[in-house]
Amino acid sequence: MARPTLTGSRIRQRRTALGKKQADLAKSVGISPSYLNLIEHNRRPIGGGLLNSIARELRVETSVLAEGAAASLLETLREAADGHAPATEEAARMEEFVGRFPGWAALLADMARRSRSLEHTVETLLDRMTHDPFLSESLHDVLSTVTAIRSTAAILVETPDLDTEWLGRFHRNLNDDGERLAKSAEALVRYLDEGSSADVTGATPQDEFDAFLQANDFHFSDLERALPPDPSAMVRSFQHLSSAASQTLAEAHLKRYLLDVDHMPLQSFAEAAKQTGYDPAALAGQFGIDLPAVFRRLATVPKALLGGEIGLVICDGSGTLTFRKPITGFSLPRFGAACPLWPLYQALTRPMAPVRLIVEMAERAPRRFLTYAICQPSQPGGFDGPQVLKAAMLILPADILPDPKVLEREPDTMIGTSCRICPRAECAARREPSILADAF
Repeated sequence: MARPTLTGSRIRQRRTALGKKQADLAKSVGISPSYLNLIEHNRRPIGGGLLNSIARELRVETSVLAEGAAASLLETLREAADGHAPATEEAARMEEFVGRFPGWAALLADMARRSRSLEHTVETLLDRMTHDPFLSESLHDVLSTVTAIRSTAAILVETPDLDTEWLGRFHRNLNDDGERLAKSAEALVRYLDEGSSADVTGATPQDEFDAFLQANDFHFSDLERALPPDPSAMVRSFQHLSSAASQTLAEAHLKRYLLDVDHMPLQSFAEAAKQTGYDPAALAGQFGIDLPAVFRRLATVPKALLGGEIGLVICDGSGTLTFRKPITGFSLPRFGAACPLWPLYQALTRPMAPVRLIVEMAERAPRRFLTYAICQPSQPGGFDGPQVLKAAMLILPADILPDPKVLEREPDTMIGTSCRICPRAECAARREPSILADAF
C-alpha cells in the first residue's frame, strides 16, 4: 500500500493543477467527497485499485502518486540536514514538506548540492595553494619581483639628485623587472586557468599521468582485445603525455594492465566480482593472483559492468600517493600527504598483513566505505638489494555492496582527506592545523 504521508498531498496537488473539483473526482472513482477529502489530507491510507483509478482520472502514472519525489531528493535533503540541529529535529516531517512544497524542496536540494560542490572546490584549491610546488615557486617569483620594483622605485623617489648614469641603470632595472613580472604573472595565470580545465596536462609527470588515466576513465578497452596493441605505441598517441617521464609512467602502467587482463579476463572477472560480493581475497583465490593485482583490476572494470564505482589508491614506501582513483564522497589529495589514519598506511607498517576496515570520511555529509589494504614488498635489485614497499587500498561504497547495512553494523574509523583540509578539530593523529574555516 502507498504511504499516506505523501500520497494524499500529491493527489490534491495533481487535482488542483488540472482544475478538477474534489466532488467530480470522487464521483468518477466511486467514493464520497468526504472520504476523498480525508485521503487528500493524509488521514486515510490509499492503495490498490482505488489509487489506480484516481491515477487514471488524473492522467498520471500510479507510481507518481505513490512514490512522489525521487528518493534522491529526500536523500539530498537528509544529507543537508545532517549536523543541523533544528532541521534534524524535524526530519520526520521531511516527506510531508516534499509532498506539499515540491518546488521549494527541489530548490533546497539544488542549493545543498551546489554548496557541497563549492566546498569541494574550495578544499581542492586550498590543498593546491598549500602543497603545489609550481604554484609556490611562481608566487615567490612574483612577490620577489614586486619587491625589487618597489625598492628601485623608492630609490628614485627618495634620491632626486641621481646622476644620469645611475638614473639610466635604475630605469633599465625597472624595465627588466617589469618584463619579468609580466611574464611570471602571465605564466601563473595560464597555469591556474589550465588547472581548472578538464583536458589539462599536468605540471609534473605525475600530474600528466593522472590526467591520462582520468581521460580514459582508468579503462583501456583496446588492451582488452584478443590482439591488443603495443603499450609503447599507445603511449605515444596520447596527447596528455607530453614529457618523457610521464610516458614512462604510462607505459609501465599499461604493461601491468595487460598482465592483469591476461590473468583476469574482463567478463569472467566482472561476473566473479559480483558473485563474491567484491571480496578481493575470494577473487585472488579464484584467479590464482595476488591481492594488489585484484585491487588494480577491480579499479579498471567499467562501472556499468560492476554496478557501481570502486576507488583505489596506491603509495610507495614513503607514503607518497602514486596512483589515485577517487570516487564520490572519498576525496584524494592531489598535493601533499594524505590522512595518516587511512588503512593504506596501516598496511604499510605491516607488509603482507591484509587490513579490512570500515571508514567514515569527515565531511558535512559523512559517508561510510568498506576498505581493503595490503602492502607488498619486492626486491627489484636482487636478493641482496633494498626491499621496496608498495601499499594499495581498495575503496568500496555502500551502493555496490551486496549488504550495504554491513557499514552500519560494524564499528568504523573516522578519517579525512589530509590534515590541512580536514574539519575534524579533535584528532589524535593531526600533524598540522586545518586551514578550513568553521563554515566548511
